[in-house]
Amino acid sequence: MTGRSGEAGGAPSAPPSASAPITLRRVVEARRTLAGVARVTAVETSRYLSALVGSPVYLKCENLQRTGSFKLRGGYVRIAGLSPAERAAGVVAASAGNHAQGVALAASLLGVRSTVFMPEGAPLPKIAATRDYGAEVRLRGQVVDETMRVAQEHAAATGAVLIHPFDHPDVIAGQGTLGLEIVEQCPDVRTVVVGVGGGGLAAGVAVAVKALRPDVTVVGVQAEGSAAYVPSLAAGHPVTIPAPTTIADGIRVGRPGDIPFKIIGDLVDEVRTVSEDELSSALLVCLERAKLVVEPAGASPVAALLSAPHSFEGPVVAVLSGGNVDPLLMHRVLRRGMVAAGRYLSLRLRLTDRPGALATLLGVLSVADANVLDVGHVRTDPRLGLTEAEVDVHLETKGPEHCAQVGAALREAGYTVLA
Repeated sequence: MTGRSGEAGGAPSAPPSASAPITLRRVVEARRTLAGVARVTAVETSRYLSALVGSPVYLKCENLQRTGSFKLRGGYVRIAGLSPAERAAGVVAASAGNHAQGVALAASLLGVRSTVFMPEGAPLPKIAATRDYGAEVRLRGQVVDETMRVAQEHAAATGAVLIHPFDHPDVIAGQGTLGLEIVEQCPDVRTVVVGVGGGGLAAGVAVAVKALRPDVTVVGVQAEGSAAYVPSLAAGHPVTIPAPTTIADGIRVGRPGDIPFKIIGDLVDEVRTVSEDELSSALLVCLERAKLVVEPAGASPVAALLSAPHSFEGPVVAVLSGGNVDPLLMHRVLRRGMVAAGRYLSLRLRLTDRPGALATLLGVLSVADANVLDVGHVRTDPRLGLTEAEVDVHLETKGPEHCAQVGAALREAGYTVLA
C-alpha cells in the first residue's frame, strides 16, 4: 500500500483514434498523454471508516487534483487528441463547475482557445476559477441541460469542438487513469467505490481496474434524487429522469451517457443510491475525520460506506472525486450533516408565560450541557392560552445519546416537548 502525490513524469504521447474501443491499452496511452499534467493523487488510510467497515478503507484523494477534481484528466486527453484544424477552431464546454475548470486549464496548457458556458446561478468561486484558468465564461440557462444546449448551438455556429463532460471515449480513457493509480497504490484492493453522474469516471475506472484485477468489485454510487442509472440499467438502455435534484451537483445528471452506460452495464458490479442526509454526513466525516475538504458528489462513496458499512469486502478504496464546494453550500451541508449525526437538536416546548420562565428553561439546558444556538419565543399565537408561551430552541449537542439525555432532563423538569 503506497500513497503518492506530486506531478507525474514522462513524455506526452498522442492518444489513439477516438473511434478505437476503450481498452486498458487506451487508458495507458491516456496516462502517457497526461504525464507532467495530472497529479498522481495520494491514497490515504481512514481509520474511522476502516473500523466502521471492519477492513481497511483508503481514500483516493482526487479532490487534491489540479483544478480540484478528476475532470482535468479526461478534458486534457480529449483536447490533446484534436487535429491542428480542430484546435485552431477552439473548444467549447458546458458545466456548473468541475468540467468547466478542467477544460479551461487543459485548453490553456495546450494553447487552445476555450469558451465555457455555465448556468446563471453557478457559484461565483467556480466562475472566477474557470476564468482564471483561461476560459471565456458565458452565463446561460438556469440548469446545466439548458447550458449544454447553448454550448451545442455555439459549436454548430462557430465550428468550435464540444468537449463533452462524460460521453466521449477520450474523456473516459482519461478518467480511467485514476483506476490505474488505484491498482498500483493499493494492490490488495477488493472493492472500489466511485460516484456516478453521467458515468464517465466510473466507466473509465472500471475499464482499468477490471482489466488489471477482474476479481475486484466496482460499486457505483448515485444520489437518490438523481439516480438515472438505476432505472436505465433495469430497462437495458439510458432513461431520462425528470428534474434530477440533489445537493451533489457534480453527479446531478438526468440521463446516462450512451458510451459510459454500456461500459457500466458490462463492468460495474452494482450501482447504489444514497440519501441527502447520508451525503451531508459523509461530507462532515471527510472534514472532521480525514481533514479533507470534499464536495458532496466527491463524498458519495463515503456516504455509501456509512449507509451499509458491512456490505463491502475490504480493502476498500473510496474515490473522493472532487473538492470544489461553494462555501455557502458547505455551510448548509455541514449543518444538515450535524443534524443527521445528532449534533444539532431542534425542540418546541410550551411553558407558562411568567417572568423568569425562559431563564429557568435555559438553566435546565445549561445543566444538561446543551449549547443554545438560537431561541424563538412566541407569546401571541391564537393557539396559545392566555398564560402560555411557546419556545423554539436550537441546540448543539454531543450526539444521539446526549440528545436523549437533554430530552430526559426537560421531561424531568416538567416540560412537554411538542416537536
